[in-house]
Amino acid sequence: MTELYLIRHAHAVDAAEDPERPLSERGRKQVRALVKFLRRSGALQPGEIWHSSLARSRETALLLARGLDLGAALVSVAGLEPEDEPAAIALRLKAVRHPLAIVGHEPHLSALASLLVAGPDGRAMFVLKKCAVLALEGAGARWQVRWLVFPELLA
Repeated sequence: MTELYLIRHAHAVDAAEDPERPLSERGRKQVRALVKFLRRSGALQPGEIWHSSLARSRETALLLARGLDLGAALVSVAGLEPEDEPAAIALRLKAVRHPLAIVGHEPHLSALASLLVAGPDGRAMFVLKKCAVLALEGAGARWQVRWLVFPELLA
């Protein structure tokens, strides 16, 4: 069984403020609250953290890795942008044999989670809030939900 953590990036500044859209102060607070929770629970121990090339995803991944003192490699992976097709990532996951975290965006992450849990003919099952973590466990074609946490639960 492989553990997979789908993490939506934290709150970012508006594109009008900064076209790169780094995390806002609110987003950094969201990550700190998530780190505090995950540190207490010990629930997130990936061997690797994949993130998109976008600043808000990369920064969320970096803050999580630092805050949790993870030795996991941070890897920028193509195919994790908001409108990318989730089937390509689902196919790559078949070769993964270690716990993995993916920091990405909506609607991609929810579509990926729905594909993994319900299959290609399933309907959308998830909508991940900013800085939410959906933990899945799987091997092969179908994955199961282990847990879900989002910022409002941690406030």
